[in-house]
Amino acid sequence: MKSLDEQETTHFGYEEVLMEEKQDRVAQVFRSVASRYDLMNDVMSLGTHRLIKQFTIQQTALRSGQRVLDLAGGTGDLSKKFSSLVGSSGQVVLADINEAMLKIGRDRLIDSGKSGNIDITQLNAEKLPFADNTFDCICIAYGLRNITKKEAALKSMRRVLKPGGRLVILEFSKPNNIALSKAYDAFSSLWPVAGKLLTGDSDSYRYLVESIKMHPNQETLINMLFEAGLENCRYQNIMNGICAIHLGFKAQ
Repeated sequence: MKSLDEQETTHFGYEEVLMEEKQDRVAQVFRSVASRYDLMNDVMSLGTHRLIKQFTIQQTALRSGQRVLDLAGGTGDLSKKFSSLVGSSGQVVLADINEAMLKIGRDRLIDSGKSGNIDITQLNAEKLPFADNTFDCICIAYGLRNITKKEAALKSMRRVLKPGGRLVILEFSKPNNIALSKAYDAFSSLWPVAGKLLTGDSDSYRYLVESIKMHPNQETLINMLFEAGLENCRYQNIMNGICAIHLGFKAQ
C-alpha cells in the first residue's frame, strides 16, 4: 500500500486532499447548499449571474433539432432555456454528479412544463456515459472548477461532441485589473458570512470562494482545451475577467 505522501492528491479549496476524497467532499458541499443554491447565486453575484448566463446561452448557438449536454447543470436553469432553443425535435440532457441538485432541477423543470425534451442523468463528468459524437454542444456553467480530474473530463467532453460541435465553459476566472481583483477578493470574503445567514452553512461557501481562487486562469484553461484535442479555442472575459467564457470546437 502506498504511503500518504505517495498517493495522488488534489486541492479541495486551499486544502490538499487525496484525489478520491475530493469528489465526496464536493458532493457534500452541494447537498448542503442545493435548496438555496440559486438564492445564494443572486447574493454572491448581486444578480449579475442571470445576465451572464443569458450571454453564455447565446454562445452555444443552439438551433432547433440539436442535442445539448448541460453538464453540472444542477438546478436546471440553463436546461430550461435550452429546451426552448432545440424544440421538440431536439434533446437536452441535464447532467450532474450530485443527486440533491438534480432533484431540485427535475422538480423545477416539471413545474415549468419544460421537461418534455429533457433527460436527467446523474453522472461523473470524467467518464461521460455517452457514445462518441453524440452532442452538438456541451455547456458547463460554474462546474468545471469542482471536477477532480479536469483534464480527463475535458477529453471525455471532446469525445462525445459531434464533429464541428462546441464546448462552452462559463467559470469564475482571474480579473485583469489589480484594483478590481482586490475589491473582488474583499467582496467574496463576505460570502461565507452570507451563507451562514441565509443557509446556516458558512463552510460550504468558504470552499466555493477558495475553489474560485484555485481554478486555472484564462490562459491555462485555454491550453488545457487544446491539450484535450479541441480546436479554435478562445475565451471572452466577463466583468473584466471576474468570469470568463471559454469556447472549444471538435474538428470537422
